Amino acid sequence: MAGPPVLSYNSIMVWFPLLLVACVVTAVACARLCRAAIAAGGHGGAASGEGELTLGEAAFLAGGPGRVTDLTLVSMHRARRLLLAHTGWATVVDASGAGDELERAVLGAIGPGGQAPVPLLRPVVAAAACVRRIEEGLVARGLAVPGAGRREVAAGVRAVRGAFLLTLALGAVAVPLVPEAEWTRTVAGFALPLTASGLCLAMGLFPRGRWASHAGQRLLAGLSAEDPLTALATRGTAVLEPELRAALGRPRG
Repeated sequence: MAGPPVLSYNSIMVWFPLLLVACVVTAVACARLCRAAIAAGGHGGAASGEGELTLGEAAFLAGGPGRVTDLTLVSMHRARRLLLAHTGWATVVDASGAGDELERAVLGAIGPGGQAPVPLLRPVVAAAACVRRIEEGLVARGLAVPGAGRREVAAGVRAVRGAFLLTLALGAVAVPLVPEAEWTRTVAGFALPLTASGLCLAMGLFPRGRWASHAGQRLLAGLSAEDPLTALATRGTAVLEPELRAALGRPRG
């Protein structure tokens, strides 16, 4: 009569310590990510609602420096100052006008040859001083997440991803060590930290939250996407025709 309970107790002592490790690591990682996401999203809330957004600012909040670059390239293409070929090359058509800082950054990145491949051009423009000034202004107004906050969120995401993979590995080790009758209980136990880390990853990888604070997200939500350039700034290259997506190095489909 005492045999089965002893077996059950022994099997629990095999997999329960592994489950405990998985739960502790997952709890610490999830707490770190949630704390970082809350701190980053709430940055500068007191000054959040001041002013309106320019197209460049909206693009940065929605997609960061890369989105600002895409917006500038497409804007110049539509104004016939630049030709974006579906082959992925940008050609200067009209460099006579001074343009704004972003346009001058594009022309400077293309260089005196008047042509440059877009995949090489994009990171140069994204790193330009004028794009950094857009970021600094948005951070000062409490609309963008500071660089330190983004790095902390990214570190939290990595920690949760590691906890998720560790739980999978520990679960895979634990199941073969227990009798078949205990498999359901063991799998159910490891499902708890897996679910928690999966939910935290889903929240931590929410795309817009990477750049915009909660206040910035509210301003973005109030923008109308009827204008094609505004739609590009807020929604990305998915709104473009296939030829322009190909020119920017994005899939046609």
